[in-house]
Amino acid sequence: MAPANVLPNTPQPLANEGGTTLDYGSAVYRQAYSRINGIVIEGEQEAHDNYLKLAEMMPEGAEELRKLAKMELRHMKGFQSCGKNLQVEPDGEFARAFFAPLRHNFQKAAAAGDLVACLVIQSLIIECFAIAAYNIYIPVADEFARKITEGVVKDEYLHLNFGERWLGEHFGEVKGQIEAANAQNLPLVWQMLQQVDQDVEAIYMDREAIVEDFMIAYGEALANIGFSTREVMRLSAQGLRAA
Repeated sequence: MAPANVLPNTPQPLANEGGTTLDYGSAVYRQAYSRINGIVIEGEQEAHDNYLKLAEMMPEGAEELRKLAKMELRHMKGFQSCGKNLQVEPDGEFARAFFAPLRHNFQKAAAAGDLVACLVIQSLIIECFAIAAYNIYIPVADEFARKITEGVVKDEYLHLNFGERWLGEHFGEVKGQIEAANAQNLPLVWQMLQQVDQDVEAIYMDREAIVEDFMIAYGEALANIGFSTREVMRLSAQGLRAA
């Protein structure tokens, strides 16, 4: 029988490889998890919507983009089940406000027909950030959420690859647009991350490790598209100014 102060079916405290006690039932963890779970659910929902919009903008890739959108919807449902498993209600209102700046920029770019900016926002920035955050979360997740997240992160690499491939194929003609979209949107990632510093720490994630993993994934994506090492460093630094 679970202790009186622990909800039924809540995973019990355990220690990770570093010896840190992971208490998934504590009030601090549950409050932070409510916001983080809301963010990942909202993030997958917005990714679904963004890929459907991209499908409208790219008829030649519409079939593949619609498949990516369906994946994002499955991811969202998976993360909803993670919250239910811990009996935590996701903070949807916080999450919608959290994504507002990137959502606004994506919708503005879409309305202007700026396909490059839309791809940079969704297929590069958001996907690289998701990959970094999920990879850092997996080692400290409860067993149920770990299995869900491990499946999700494999799919995210496919989503990243779509944007890399298209931007790389058109690199010569869209390089300047990529740089402009990077300058406008990369700083938003760090501003968003700063909003959840305490929550990230409360669910045992390392903020600096998220930043490091993101910079590696994003830098590799830019290099795969066609940017030189020097250019990758310059573009990445535009985001770090806001860190």
